[in-house]
Amino acid sequence: MPVYLDHAATTPISAPALAALTTVISRSGNPSSLHGAGRRARATVEAARETIAAAAGAHPTEVIFTSGGTEADNLAVKGLFWSRRAADPARNRILVSSIEHAAVADTVEWLVKHEGAEAVWLPVNAEGVLDLAALDKELSDGGASAVALVTCMWANNEVGSIQPIAEVVALAGKHGIPVHSDAVQAFGSVPVNFRESGLAAMSVSAHKIGGTVGVGALLLGRAVTLTPVLHGGGQERTVRSGTLDTAGIAAFAAAAADVTDNLAAESARIAGLRDDIIAAVRAAVPEAVLRGVDPADNPGGRLPGNAHFTFPGCEGDSLLFLLDMAGVESSTGSACTAGVPRPSHVLLAMGLDEDTARGAQRFSLGHTSGPADVDAFVAALPDAHARAKKAGMSGHKSSIETASTRAAG
Repeated sequence: MPVYLDHAATTPISAPALAALTTVISRSGNPSSLHGAGRRARATVEAARETIAAAAGAHPTEVIFTSGGTEADNLAVKGLFWSRRAADPARNRILVSSIEHAAVADTVEWLVKHEGAEAVWLPVNAEGVLDLAALDKELSDGGASAVALVTCMWANNEVGSIQPIAEVVALAGKHGIPVHSDAVQAFGSVPVNFRESGLAAMSVSAHKIGGTVGVGALLLGRAVTLTPVLHGGGQERTVRSGTLDTAGIAAFAAAAADVTDNLAAESARIAGLRDDIIAAVRAAVPEAVLRGVDPADNPGGRLPGNAHFTFPGCEGDSLLFLLDMAGVESSTGSACTAGVPRPSHVLLAMGLDEDTARGAQRFSLGHTSGPADVDAFVAALPDAHARAKKAGMSGHKSSIETASTRAAG
């Protein structure tokens, strides 16, 4: 079996989630139907809603089921923007961190292109942590009156840096501005409490925590007004339409209960494996550079399962394929357009040049990871790295222009 070090992309279904899924999926019944099968499906959904709410520190009525994190992000960003602008047409600015997942960044870009929004891409420091002074500056001197919302992820999906959500909410709250956070990577990995956060909206996803692909949720404050993106039956508090995936939701709840019940111990276990990987990479490839917050300096500043490095002189894709051939599955964290390798916008926003960013490799751990996985990775890395470095860079010099690099320029 290959060694799987890409849990940040998706993690295998957990045993409790699989048991819930197989139990419920064999039953019929639309949770909106009034007959017995429908009422049974509805009871399953509502029990799951309560479980997920408890796991996320929310009230059950604040859990809006979606098809995943991407839909939840779209619903939050578009819905808040439209609602806030409808209340005051002057509110056309969106303050957004420059390291957001494409589900948020591309949504903001769509609103700029099609809805007349103005995006303000907030910078991050060299560790990939939001610059709070820049946020404060955008909100000062009367600038807050034109802001529709602020959106900042809870933890970055590439380099694992945890963001100062409490401080972001405090700064925006002085001006009555709602804040959305994509917490897809954070939920189930670090303590996340929607109620205590003060967020207006927060996105989570099932398949990142041991549930199934195709299910997620938007945690939405009960007093928050949101304009729907999808129209139809209005099944979820009238802001989200669509027949609910009862079995997937049941599996989501089982996974959420499992990860939060064991969060402290499991996070510590996984963080130990991550630290072993960091130490092994530094020993085997001394020139490799850990990107994001160093857990040795700030143990709580990085996701427990994330180790992200850049390898000078290597193409990230080359190293990925060579590791894959050796039975180790990792990720570059970069996008690929028309077959042309492109460096990560996250790394560019952190100040890296394109060649350095193209040498990225992310190793992410999860509930199925163990010491044997680390040992196999350690055994495979030296040869894979040597061959990737011998192959060198492709010679392609791209001209990357992203929202964050345009803002920086």
